[in-house]
Amino acid sequence: MTPPHDSARWVWLARIRRAQGRKGEVFTEILTDFPEKFAERRNLWLLRENAGSESVPRAAELQNHWLHKSGGHSGIVLHFTGVSSISEAEALVGLIVAIPSEERATVAEDEVHIADLIGCELVDVSHAEHVIVGHIENVERSAGPNAADSVPLLLVRSPKGEVLIPFAKSYLCKLDLAASRVEMALPEGLTELNG
Repeated sequence: MTPPHDSARWVWLARIRRAQGRKGEVFTEILTDFPEKFAERRNLWLLRENAGSESVPRAAELQNHWLHKSGGHSGIVLHFTGVSSISEAEALVGLIVAIPSEERATVAEDEVHIADLIGCELVDVSHAEHVIVGHIENVERSAGPNAADSVPLLLVRSPKGEVLIPFAKSYLCKLDLAASRVEMALPEGLTELNG
């Protein structure tokens, strides 16, 4: 497989956290809204998270996968063709499992890929004068005891520090990905709770 052109955007599916088992499997943190789609994928790519222009994505063929809960954290165990030992699996730790953006799952009109929120400016529009809360740096999907049922938390970098905002549909007013802007009507005091 030939990697997409440099201009292609990658969609991150998982982050390899550690070797799992003795046959080359790896335990990964889920970074996709559609983990069930691993059943339909064989051709994946491995990227360095903070790769420079000299880093080349590496093709990886998915041989097998299964959902796994470890220490209260849910993830997916992946086994790639050609990776058959603990040491080969450990060499993959820290890599991102990705696909080219044109291969990602389609979402309904009222839904959004969580990854598209990263980098957006979050604006609180609950008052007459709108307040810029900060920029979304990450999204925590596995918060709380029932991670599968929980609302994702937006990790927002504000002038006061890190703020966690639930990405609840009831708060969302307008989503303008082209302008990298998310408008939410936040409850009074929410940004002070954890800022």
